[in-house]
Amino acid sequence: MSRVQLALNVADLDAAISFYSKLFATEPAKVRPGYANFAVADPPLKLVLIEDATQPPGSLNHLGVEVETASEVAAAHARLAAAALAPTLEEQVSCCFAVQDKVWVEGPGGEPWEIYTVLADAEMPAGRLRSTAPSAAACCATGSDLSSSEPAASPCC
Repeated sequence: MSRVQLALNVADLDAAISFYSKLFATEPAKVRPGYANFAVADPPLKLVLIEDATQPPGSLNHLGVEVETASEVAAAHARLAAAALAPTLEEQVSCCFAVQDKVWVEGPGGEPWEIYTVLADAEMPAGRLRSTAPSAAACCATGSDLSSSEPAASPCC
């Protein structure tokens, strides 16, 4: 099953977890320092909360589609490349307390989109939700960060 991902910046993670637990009648699937995610069954949604007091609360961090397999990520990469959307492929990256394969593209307004699969859980160094910077995309970066080879200024999904 695929599901849309919505990653939001929040100022108070505990308050956001409380609100979204009630809104979607489900508890978070994963909670780590500065990070939580919900695997909502109805509607199918992966809601990611990223605690970042430097960003406006409720602002968009990034969008995505979670898929089940690495082959689906590879197929999305091929499809997006054929459509001339300049995708950036990342394989076996540690991000969001998970090892993932993913492909990134920018929407027309510069909004970052990822199509990804989770391969395994991972621990992340304190204060960093991503262990390495990709060559052309940044996990949970702003649209302007996607074209940079510098590490993302904001924490990852």
